[in-house]
Amino acid sequence: MTAETINNNDLILRKDILGSRRFSNYFWAVISAIGGIGFLLAGLSSYFRVNLLVVSDTSGLIFFPQGVALLFYGLAGTSVTLYLLTVILLDVGGGYNEFNKKTGQVKIFRWGFPGKNRRIELVYKLEDVQAVRAEIRDGLNPKRALYLRVKKQRDLPLTRVGEPMSLSDLENQGAELARFLQVPLEGL
Repeated sequence: MTAETINNNDLILRKDILGSRRFSNYFWAVISAIGGIGFLLAGLSSYFRVNLLVVSDTSGLIFFPQGVALLFYGLAGTSVTLYLLTVILLDVGGGYNEFNKKTGQVKIFRWGFPGKNRRIELVYKLEDVQAVRAEIRDGLNPKRALYLRVKKQRDLPLTRVGEPMSLSDLENQGAELARFLQVPLEGL
């Protein structure tokens, strides 16, 4: 959950979720674009025997097998770039969590990939919420996330996927949500 909170007379709590439009995805899209286009131009330079790169001369490479390998890496890097740009444009994973005491509902909304399930919207009754659960796992693959425990359902993730949030942010957001919903906070 992000810092943006809409609190209307203590009846509505809404947290916006950052999806794919985060700095790390932009960074890796740029890096893979530079690498992919560079390898692609190097492979094409070896095929056409004309230097297409500014930084070095690869026109002297033998096309088979070096040029073919460079073309393959170039296509792979460019494909990764196209995938990242598509995910960023569609804001996959972005959305919001809304807890509304007026309507008595919890709404979890996320954007997905195009198709039948582009809009992912889960709606539950506030009275079915049992607890807010914090999951903290340190080590090689750390995980810090908040979940909503709902009756007869699996735990619903409330925080974004990606780099783990700080322990103090996790505690503050979990406590704020548990206080708003008047349910226990588990896992801390």
